[in-house]
Amino acid sequence: MKLGTLKDKSWDGALVVVSRDNSQYVKVPEIASSFREAIEDWANLKDRIAKVYEDLNSGAISGEPMDEKLFHSPLPRTFQWADGSAFLHHVKLVRMSRNAEMPESLYEVPLMYQGGGDNFLGPKDDIPQIDFSHGTDFEGEVGVITDFVPMGCSAEDALDKILFCLIINDVSLRGLIPAELKAGFGFFHGKPSSAFAPFALTLDELEGAWNNGRIELPLNVELNGEYFGNPNGKEMHFHFGQLIAHAARTRNLMPGTIIGSGTVSNDSTEVGSSCLLERRMIEKINDGAFKTPFLKVGDRVKITMNDHAGNNLFGTIEQKVVQHS
Repeated sequence: MKLGTLKDKSWDGALVVVSRDNSQYVKVPEIASSFREAIEDWANLKDRIAKVYEDLNSGAISGEPMDEKLFHSPLPRTFQWADGSAFLHHVKLVRMSRNAEMPESLYEVPLMYQGGGDNFLGPKDDIPQIDFSHGTDFEGEVGVITDFVPMGCSAEDALDKILFCLIINDVSLRGLIPAELKAGFGFFHGKPSSAFAPFALTLDELEGAWNNGRIELPLNVELNGEYFGNPNGKEMHFHFGQLIAHAARTRNLMPGTIIGSGTVSNDSTEVGSSCLLERRMIEKINDGAFKTPFLKVGDRVKITMNDHAGNNLFGTIEQKVVQHS
């Protein structure tokens, strides 16, 4: 299935079912008013939503023509947004940028921070920038939405709790993060609102690209209309079951929890990067100096993921940086 959320006057938006080819959508208020509501009662509602999806794809019913500008992130808000850092090449470059030592447990224990899930940006919403010195950066990621996950859940069992997958722009303010970490209490100001591509997919929609708890497809990133990178999600060191289990180690996770992979990163310069910080660190290593600036007003970021046939799976994140007034 492929679901999304139309913007309206409510905090949660309106749930819609999206056709497999992204060409149309249909509202389903008789089933659930919002995606959040559907997830919280998924066991009872999934078959009814699946029937609408089947009918939409077969032509038994017709929907509205697609206009992604009408869409919010699939979950405009949620009660839990936790982002891991499962691509170790990215971890190493980030630590180098801060002159920080590598954690001894790097290969055994996932890194994870708890983000603000109360106010996500839409996939076409502007990225507000208060001060260029804050070092505004994009981070292309993949993620999953879970059902209820009990505290102490195993990594293997956690894989069965995944309801949907997503792609993400996890906006970061690189100029603020080092001081926050030095203070010893973690990210806050350095991690403003993230954005998600408009459509959330059940895992069967990946058609063979979901393997070992990983989405094994390239994430396509463009900056100002030019190629920036297409690293593949298959190089996650920790799979999503391990990330979910880590998040649930000492707490239950409620339905609608979003778990992010961290910046998709491959140990190869040939595939580029999915964030500015990585490119800057590679420049520093190779040339002795940073060359690429962080985002400035007017810059545009585009993030997509295609299946093996070249079809856009999740819709498109396409955002412009603007001056916050």
